[in-house]
Formats: sequence, structure tokens, C-alpha cells
Amino acid sequence: MISTLTDIPNVGPKVAAKLERLDVRGADDLRGADPHELFERLCAMDGQRHDPCLLDTFVAAVAYADTGDARPWWEFSRERKAREHG
Repeated sequence: MISTLTDIPNVGPKVAAKLERLDVRGADDLRGADPHELFERLCAMDGQRHDPCLLDTFVAAVAYADTGDARPWWEFSRERKAREHG
């Protein structure tokens, strides 16, 4: 079965597989979700800290599901880094 997650901007097959492990099957499951909580759950499941760029991709996917914001994930990286250093 092909995931509808890959229809979401910034979500390729590898990110879709990670989201599916979190019981996310499509944009409807992302609507209103907390991307930080999804990221933290995945890190806990895997017993390792994932790259923060994956968090930014989750933020981008949730933003798209919530508002239709289809900006590239690296714009969310810039925003995260500005918050961390600002």
C-alpha cells in the first residue's frame, strides 16, 4: 500500500515510514498534532536522539495539515535555530 503521507510536501518515503510507526496515516492524523511530541515519541521508541531536521520536517508536515502551509522544511529549521539562539 502506498502511503498518502508522501502526498504531503516535505514527506518522502523514509519520513512517511517514521510517521506510520507513530500511527500517522495521512494529513488528517497530523491535523492538530504536536510535532514535538511526535518527534520525542519516535526518539523514545528508537532509543536515540534523531537529527533535529526530522523535527523540522514533522513541524512542516503538521503546518501543512493545519493550514496548507507548504514551505520547505528548512525554513522551519531557520525558525527553530532563531528561537534557540535568540
